[in-house]
Amino acid sequence: MKEGYFPQEIEKRWQKVWEESKAFHTPDKSDKPKYFALSMFPYPSGKLHMGHVRNYTITDVIARFKKMNGFNVLHPIGWDSFGLPAENAAMQHNADPAKWTDENIAYMTKQLKMLGLSYDWDREVTTCKPDYYKWTQWLFLQLYKKGLAYKKEAAVNWCDKCGTVLANEQVIDGKCWRCDSIVEKKYLSQWFLKITDYADVLLKDLDKLTGWGDNVKTMQANWIGKSEGALLRFKVKEIEGMEVPVYTTRPDTVHGITYLVVAPEYKDIEKLTTSENKQAVEEYRANARKMSEIERLSTERPKTGVPLGTHCINPFNGEEFPLWTADYALVEYGTGAVMAVPTHDTRDFAFAKKYNLPMKVVIQNPENPSDCVEEAYTDEGILINSNEFNGMKNTEAKRAITQKAVDGGFGEFKTQFRLRDWLISRQRYWGAPIPVVYCDKCGIVPEKEENLPVMLPTDVDFSVVGKSPITTSPTFKDTVCPICGGHATREMDTMDTFICSSWYYLRYADAKNDKECFNKELVNHWLPVDQYVGGIEHAILHLLYSRFFTKALRDCGLLDFDEPFKNLLTQGMVLKDGSKMSKSKGNTVDPDEIFENYGADTARLFILSDSPPARDFDWSDAGVEGCYKFLNRVWRLFADGINKELISKDYKLTFPLSRENDDLVRIVNIAIKGITNDISNDFQFNTVISKYRELTNAIYEYIGKKNEFSEEDKNVFSYAVTSLIKLMAPVTVHMSEEIWHEIGYTNSVHEEEWCKWDENLAKASKITLVVQINGKVKDKIEVDEGVSDEELKKFALESPKVKELTEGKEIVKTIVVPKKLVNIVIKG
Repeated sequence: MKEGYFPQEIEKRWQKVWEESKAFHTPDKSDKPKYFALSMFPYPSGKLHMGHVRNYTITDVIARFKKMNGFNVLHPIGWDSFGLPAENAAMQHNADPAKWTDENIAYMTKQLKMLGLSYDWDREVTTCKPDYYKWTQWLFLQLYKKGLAYKKEAAVNWCDKCGTVLANEQVIDGKCWRCDSIVEKKYLSQWFLKITDYADVLLKDLDKLTGWGDNVKTMQANWIGKSEGALLRFKVKEIEGMEVPVYTTRPDTVHGITYLVVAPEYKDIEKLTTSENKQAVEEYRANARKMSEIERLSTERPKTGVPLGTHCINPFNGEEFPLWTADYALVEYGTGAVMAVPTHDTRDFAFAKKYNLPMKVVIQNPENPSDCVEEAYTDEGILINSNEFNGMKNTEAKRAITQKAVDGGFGEFKTQFRLRDWLISRQRYWGAPIPVVYCDKCGIVPEKEENLPVMLPTDVDFSVVGKSPITTSPTFKDTVCPICGGHATREMDTMDTFICSSWYYLRYADAKNDKECFNKELVNHWLPVDQYVGGIEHAILHLLYSRFFTKALRDCGLLDFDEPFKNLLTQGMVLKDGSKMSKSKGNTVDPDEIFENYGADTARLFILSDSPPARDFDWSDAGVEGCYKFLNRVWRLFADGINKELISKDYKLTFPLSRENDDLVRIVNIAIKGITNDISNDFQFNTVISKYRELTNAIYEYIGKKNEFSEEDKNVFSYAVTSLIKLMAPVTVHMSEEIWHEIGYTNSVHEEEWCKWDENLAKASKITLVVQINGKVKDKIEVDEGVSDEELKKFALESPKVKELTEGKEIVKTIVVPKKLVNIVIKG
């Protein structure tokens, strides 16, 4: 064994051994219980960043720990490889997106292997390959058959820079999630998935997810946005047979409606606009299209609007009120129309004051009754000016008023969700083609399953601007109708790439199956995922979509479970100088440089050492150097010629032991128990690594006290150092393997059983703490040997005898002699 620690040499050698022996291949059949550990798979952008290193190291440590604890662990990897960056690269550099993607995957695969990750590479999936997107298309057809996929014309989120539509979940603060451009509204015919059919169960089943953080569950619950209210229909005075439906959570205020607002994108707005108002309305709508949703909903921005010239009739009291359009009404929310009650809504109040619209109080503050309108009253109260409902509490009137609407045929009780159906059409090239055709005779026709995959065309022009490159293919569009055999045209849009990532975890159970999407028995065996690790930024998009897919595929009879991920860990970001790493800030750290200078084991150790995985992690060059020095220190335990001769794999502990040997065995057992519990309970890897250091220090301290070693000493020393290496094996994977074999073992340390502790030996040894007051012994207390000076002081001051003797007296100071005594100096 070389005296110096040269990680690059060691790591390359063991990576080669593991790859050639398929050390991490996972059999489907095993007597061991299954455990599925999974990181969210990466987009092949070109190179790993430190966020990747943290994510994959966390999951790898979990997988290795579980394997050593007797589980048959599935730990796969794949590539979320469709998407806009590859297409943009093709357009900017006239490159083939498939070639660009393949090259990136090859480089990142090399990096992942350099990191020493225990992936079963036989299960690798790549979403842009036909053997994967064939089944993405097949799943689309199953959803279509189930009535969960449909096409309609709708107001959609349009990103002009990307030249495509976006799902609601991909619009963040009114901007495109990818390029940060302002998102506009357009009416287009698009494909949707009916995620709203699952809104209620997606919300209710959050309670099942006991292994998810409350923050993620709250974000999903808020996005689903369940509310109870009423759907009321208001007749339009000037247009026979036309009604404007309104969803409201405040039916108790209907007698106070003085105007009604529709969104600028409202489907019937042109019919509702008089000729006199047409020009002003059109100009207003054009301006509204240029604004982001966040701007339109801002509470700080003055509200604007224009009248349509028509009126609605309040069915509760026969009163007429004008119709307006205003940009604070959004077509996606409710029905796209809002009933306005200025006296009981602050936004409506500001709008009515600005445009001098009437106001009518219908709820009074019972403690300060008044008809005076100085501001909107939004608290609970008693109804007035509400006909037969006068005198009722407004909370009770909500149901009574809605019931009147039901009885009168102009309303109904309604549960509303903020969640909207998932828009999946994308006017892009690099995605899975939507497998439908359009026939003049047969209409919309799904492609035959035996014809899948519908292949992406390669004869396209990537220099085209403002439309999908697919539209330039001379061979893709024209096809044959699967029903009548006549001429048909293919759908030219591709699917949202989130479709691909909504089921990839299922494919890992049966990744090479070319006959079916996955075998039901295998998917039911491996799923749900036992531990999922990824970023909090996926709380709504990917995680919500995956939950929907799992429930929908269960209802299609393809699997038997209804949630994809039992436990979820959302790891924090990697920061540098207090900011998120980014190329624009110039504060990135290249993993390749860390591997080259310090080795992958140092990177793995450091990325886990500073903070719990769920919290942000601040990169420190000094911290990396410190971890490298620590690994050198561990290495020297074994590389030292004298120490090496003392270590035997055939050690045997025979009790009773000498005091100093008993102390070291006790320290080892405490470490085993602490490290095991820290990993098992919320993966507190930073404290695990602290315990590595403590145990290493204890072993060095033990060696330092020895001039010569008895047979008992050698056995205890061997027990301590082999335990240290097994405990470090899930984190420092290469060095542990190297040392393990140098000790004389022929099997892999990663195949070893995890260390066990003896509960009696895992208790700290006791000392007798002498407690003095002004130098005179007043008490003796049994305490654990390892407690800090502050804890010793606390034990002494809390002694009943000390409390009695110091009552009413001033404690001047407290002197601690470590492991021996505490002297309390008092006056009075």
